[in-house]
Amino acid sequence: MPKKIVHSFLALLLAAGLSACSVMQGTYQKKVDEADTLSKRLAALQKKNDDLIAENAVLKADLERMTLQNEKLATDLSYVTDQRDKAVSDKEELDRILKARSDNLSQTISELRKKVADLDAENTKLQAENASLAKAREEQVQKVSSSYESLLEKMKSEISQGQVAISELKGKLTVTMVDSILFDSGKAEVKRGGIEILGKIVSILKDVSDKSIRIEGHTDTMQISRPPAQRYPTNWELSAARAVNVARFLQDQGIDPANLSAAAYGEWKPVATNDTAEGKAKNRRIEIILVPKE
Repeated sequence: MPKKIVHSFLALLLAAGLSACSVMQGTYQKKVDEADTLSKRLAALQKKNDDLIAENAVLKADLERMTLQNEKLATDLSYVTDQRDKAVSDKEELDRILKARSDNLSQTISELRKKVADLDAENTKLQAENASLAKAREEQVQKVSSSYESLLEKMKSEISQGQVAISELKGKLTVTMVDSILFDSGKAEVKRGGIEILGKIVSILKDVSDKSIRIEGHTDTMQISRPPAQRYPTNWELSAARAVNVARFLQDQGIDPANLSAAAYGEWKPVATNDTAEGKAKNRRIEIILVPKE
């Protein structure tokens, strides 16, 4: 009985052991499978970790590059901002300068317009004055021409004999008389024949009120011999005395003395050579010149 019990007990233990072994084997297998699964998962996770680390490195490099780019962009932005601010400041300064110049230009234009208007008015005035002066000059020329024609008519004889010459140029009328028809040699008093010739001129000169009458005395280069030399030491004195005496005669005949003047040139304004008798005769002369009043 006891043996049988022992054997039963052993059988039972063996069965239990076998059963336990079977259970342990299944558990082990499960553990092995789980370990294998975990190993695979670990390998996958490790690969993913490696990928993430690599990706992280790339991202860090990109971040560093982007940081550098950002810093450069910030620097560029700062520079651009400074340039923009400078440009704004320059524009404001330029606007100020342009406004000032515009204001100055506007003022200058206004002043120029006023000057142009003033000049236009002045030109209009001058044109009217010029027209008036031209008309007056034409009238004076006509008067001189009329006097010239009258003198030519009255002094035909003296002109034909070469004793008198009459010329007209640009409103200036000149009557030239050789000294021999007015004066004796070395003397300054107008002789009778000279008075008659001057009388022909007086009536015409009386009608001339807008001209000055200048009497000029001229001589040749011959020096004055005694006794006239005591009264007229040189040709200056002789030519002056002759011009003054003609002027006094004209005054005595009613010519306004305010329109008369006398000038002496002696031998210093010849119209011909003094190397010949004919030339000297031409240089010894009295000129009565009608000139515009100053």
